[in-house]
Amino acid sequence: MFNTLRFATYASLLTLGSFVSSASAAELKVVASFSIIADFAKNVGGDRVEISTLVGPDGDAHVYEPRPADAAALEGAGVVLVNGLEFEGFMSRLIEASGTKAPVVEVSKGIEPLKRAEEEHDHESEEKAEAGHDHEKAGHDHGHEGHHHHGEFDPHAWQSIHNAEIYVKNIADAFCEADKAGCATYTANAEAYVAKLGELEAEVKAAIEAIPSNKRTVITSHDAFGYFEHEYGLKFIAPEGISTEAEASAADVAKLIDQVKHDEASAIFLENITNPRLVEQISTETGIKIGGTLYSDALSTSDGPASTYIDIFRYNVNTMKAAILGS
Repeated sequence: MFNTLRFATYASLLTLGSFVSSASAAELKVVASFSIIADFAKNVGGDRVEISTLVGPDGDAHVYEPRPADAAALEGAGVVLVNGLEFEGFMSRLIEASGTKAPVVEVSKGIEPLKRAEEEHDHESEEKAEAGHDHEKAGHDHGHEGHHHHGEFDPHAWQSIHNAEIYVKNIADAFCEADKAGCATYTANAEAYVAKLGELEAEVKAAIEAIPSNKRTVITSHDAFGYFEHEYGLKFIAPEGISTEAEASAADVAKLIDQVKHDEASAIFLENITNPRLVEQISTETGIKIGGTLYSDALSTSDGPASTYIDIFRYNVNTMKAAILGS
């Protein structure tokens, strides 16, 4: 009797162990390059995924320096999610260093990318030429870890909600490929989230419509809102280009101040990922009051006002509308 009971208990423990092992195996390990993509992944993956985020809340992916822990996260990943469009300058060497075998998915695939402003191309070409000249003068003492320069397209495609829907579909497809048993869950989650994004876009368009057309020019720190401008009709002026790596020169700032006076900008905003000094200088010299902080390339912390992608859009739009209309 005792031996029978002991055997039954042992068998039960084996069964439980197999169940726990299966549950653990079903969890898909995902690495997201920065916090906005991580939020998309969380909404698609739900409880079936474990997400590691490289560039976290309030972090700037333009200047991020990877840590050893990041390589370890990639090595153990089942899927790696990146924005693409040359946004994450650190990723290629991090992927190589990690030796990861996981598929690297560019979640912006399929969007219609916007070309960068021609004058920014010219400015960056001059920077590259100067950097190359300085490099030669220095006798090639440095490695190849210099500044990352973006390609011909603006990488901030998530600033269009329509593009965000494409990101979500690409993530769902990637999760289905990596975890076929969970595909029905991923697909249903993605569809439910896209429906929420559709409601959000209607809110955004209504809020922008309430702003008089002659008051729809604003200033931000860097040129991260090109897709927002293209989709929703606000005009954004920025002293820094697509990337935050290179600081604006005195000539750039002077040119922007002249442009602000000509275009009659209605408000100026800080960004959560950038140094406020430059915006504060422009505010002082133009007399335009700072209207608050916008969230451009990263979520806020969990206790902040923009800890999800949907929160980012609502908060940014409400902040801009309030500052422009003086409410």
